[in-house]
Amino acid sequence: MLKLKILSFRKVIKTLIFIGLCFFCGNLLSQNLPPIQYFSPKHYKAENQNWALSQSDDKHIYVANSKGLLEFNGAEWTLYPSSNKTILRSVKVFKDKIYTGSYMQFGFWSKTPKGALSYTSLSDKIKDKLLEDEQFWKITNLDNWLLFQSLNRIYVYNLKTKTFKILSSDAGIIKMFKVNNTIYYQDRAKGILKLENGEPTVVGGSTFFNQKVISGLYLLDNNLMVVTQNNGIYKVSGNVISVWSQNLNQKLLKYSIYSSIKTKDNSLLLGTISNGLIKVNSDGVIKQHINQVNGLGNNTVLSLFQDLDDNLWLGLDNGINFINSNSPFKIFNDDEGALGSVYASIVYDDILYLGTNQGLFYKKENQTKFYPVDNTKGQVWVLKIINNQLFCGHNSGTFLVKKDQAERIASIDGTWDLKTIKGKSNLLLQGNYNGLNVLENKKGAWQLRNKIEGFDNSSRFFVMPKTNQIFVSHEYKGVFKLEVDADLQKVLKVSKVKNLEKGLFSSLVEYNGILYYASDQGIYKKSATDTNFIKDSLLTSLYDVQGYSSGKLITDQATNSLWIITQKGINYISPGKLSKVPKVSFIPLPSALREGISGYESIFSVKPDTFLFGTSKGYILIDVTQILAKDYHVSINAINKSPLGNTKNLIDLNQDVILNNKENNLDIGYSIAEFDKYLEAEYSHKLEGLYDSWSDWTTQSNVLYKNLSYGEYNFKVRARVGEQVVPNQASFKFTIQKPWYISNLMIVVYVLFGVLIVILINFLYKQYYKKQKQKLVIKANRELELKDFETKQQLMALNNEKLRQEIENKNRELAISTMSLIKKNEFLNTIKSELNEKVSDSNLKSVIRIIDKNINNKDDWNLFEEAFNNADKDFLKKVKSKHATLTPNDLRLCAYLRLNLSSKEIAPLLNISPRSVEVKRYRLRKKMNLEHNVNLTDYILSI
Repeated sequence: MLKLKILSFRKVIKTLIFIGLCFFCGNLLSQNLPPIQYFSPKHYKAENQNWALSQSDDKHIYVANSKGLLEFNGAEWTLYPSSNKTILRSVKVFKDKIYTGSYMQFGFWSKTPKGALSYTSLSDKIKDKLLEDEQFWKITNLDNWLLFQSLNRIYVYNLKTKTFKILSSDAGIIKMFKVNNTIYYQDRAKGILKLENGEPTVVGGSTFFNQKVISGLYLLDNNLMVVTQNNGIYKVSGNVISVWSQNLNQKLLKYSIYSSIKTKDNSLLLGTISNGLIKVNSDGVIKQHINQVNGLGNNTVLSLFQDLDDNLWLGLDNGINFINSNSPFKIFNDDEGALGSVYASIVYDDILYLGTNQGLFYKKENQTKFYPVDNTKGQVWVLKIINNQLFCGHNSGTFLVKKDQAERIASIDGTWDLKTIKGKSNLLLQGNYNGLNVLENKKGAWQLRNKIEGFDNSSRFFVMPKTNQIFVSHEYKGVFKLEVDADLQKVLKVSKVKNLEKGLFSSLVEYNGILYYASDQGIYKKSATDTNFIKDSLLTSLYDVQGYSSGKLITDQATNSLWIITQKGINYISPGKLSKVPKVSFIPLPSALREGISGYESIFSVKPDTFLFGTSKGYILIDVTQILAKDYHVSINAINKSPLGNTKNLIDLNQDVILNNKENNLDIGYSIAEFDKYLEAEYSHKLEGLYDSWSDWTTQSNVLYKNLSYGEYNFKVRARVGEQVVPNQASFKFTIQKPWYISNLMIVVYVLFGVLIVILINFLYKQYYKKQKQKLVIKANRELELKDFETKQQLMALNNEKLRQEIENKNRELAISTMSLIKKNEFLNTIKSELNEKVSDSNLKSVIRIIDKNINNKDDWNLFEEAFNNADKDFLKKVKSKHATLTPNDLRLCAYLRLNLSSKEIAPLLNISPRSVEVKRYRLRKKMNLEHNVNLTDYILSI
């Protein structure tokens, strides 16, 4: 049924949105809104629609989203899908549980020791009693009861007895409300009913609302206020029903109010279907209207919630908005671009003037929008009240402003600043693009008197500590010291201040009689008694700690303060009350969020303790009395021991954890529940056991540790908001076990294994040395055997040598013997020949016979044969075995041939002629069957 209602509301959007925008466009410029943050579905990673909001005691925000339950801890969003994958319509935090309602399901979520949420169903206990297609749109608590409202019933759950009571409606229930510890709900047929003693009772006269949809019930001034969806707001006093404010109802008739709450200041906040958020004060007057044009992410506000710090949360049809209601900042954004960037601001005759890049604009206190001042179109650089007159330094010259009119009093281009001259009330010194110029008041009229000759550099920042001395700062050239004549006509001397380095966005001011110069190198000061500029350590430390953003220094005469702008915020310096040390107050307004104009920042006191800071889109009002220290608490939300995987594996946060060695990658998430748009939470952490020093401050709300070694660790995290350090530190102790291979058991195993290794090594060494000993013995024996063998070989060699020598001796003897025989036979043959010549002598014949006998002496042959065999053993046997047909004479010839004797030498031995020896040789060849080409002597030598 409600789905059909929402669809009809969406149709109304197309018809009402144009009217709403047109109606409020005229008032747009008059709204100074608190800071508004928008969380888109892409940011919290869930569906568009957000139906209800609630908050826990630790300030975590819970949202009933179309995809499930959203949790926001100040740093990150976490989605817990609904148990049955349906749209979550309601959420209510009560004590330590988060109760939710959805399609055919309601129950609660509770924190697990690991920091996640776990769901427990209550409706499952009465599942058979639920109506078909029932959805639970509202949850509220009363004492020890929880009430779950669907469009047909209210289920009352007793937290003590764990039992249910069911209140039914035949016509249907539109909404349920809790007012001053009384439960009301709207019955479509009976009107407004309230529960008394657990039973519904009709509120008198409530049938008036039968045809009206009620969006809210509230108690205001002891009257019951009824907010209707399309018919305005009514007051119920007893049985009398009346319109709360006729004028208000006429305006509200244009809107369709879907959600509403009463804030702690008794204002009513109305969330509309297509026109954003409307704030109505306790007098029935619309004080504020915020829509998509000026800050909301969507014009359809489905749910509203005021948190513990009185800030507002809006569940939208597309996203979530957060409004810092109690912020010290009020924002004016020129979304239409009518004003431009604000470079100067001032309040004069109760009129607020804004100098922008598009001209000068003004707004009276009772007016609803800014109007342009005539004749000032273009860049405005400065606004100054001097002698109760308002001067405007403009790109096209200098103007004197009176209400909505501006009169040009000097036409020299580019008036940066104007300052009075000590002792000369009728003169003003102004810095221009072309240098320094003097204005003079003649007969009540200001006019340009002269340009100070001799210095033509742009003079945006200048001070005149003495009547004849001027310091000028040029961000690209440095700081100049000018000596001028008494009449301010001419520059007598120009010198550079050597110890002041030029710097982007640098500036020069005079504050309480002291000159201050600021650049990215620090802040320097010079009093009247100092000869040079010296660094101010106290003020420079602001840049060191908070980061340099701009060197623009701003003085405020009304509050006697000096403003210093850093990356993290704005510091205003005021004189110390009990000492000469100035008091430094910090305003947390980071450069990333304030959208200032670097180097051209402007701050002006529009009211006591309220300052206007110019931005590139309008301005920010700062109420310093609202900058109060808040109680914050840093906590560790979850620790994932599998950060490198696709799924989370959380560990218990409530006890010391022991992790195995492979679980040495940890992603630790932490946060403080801080939601202000202009406050940044910063964190510093350390892991005792790895690093004992704190890390640098960072806005990152988690830290990842990889590949931690085994041991005991204690993780600590601290936080600060702005410059306020959160008092507590969150810690978590854990132990990473040793890897299995160096565990205590394995160490024992290693010791035993080591002992066994030592024993084994000892045994192996013994075996080794035993074998080595055996090898040495064997080697020694071998060496002895070798030596013995060598000795034997030597003996054999000696014997062989001896035998060889003996053979040689035998051969020599044989040769000698053979030669002796040859000579003897030759000699005998010679004698015989001589005797044969005298053969007639009978006495000689006997001698010849004796000679023949000695030549053919068989004993000589035997002796020769014996000697030959000794020299060449078995030769004759070998020849005989090869050639059996050989005769003794053949063998004798072979022997002589063996001795390599020639035929001539053999002839005497055989007592034949050499010719006969040749014949014998021929016959011997025949008997041996030698080839023709085989030499007989060579053959015999080869045997």
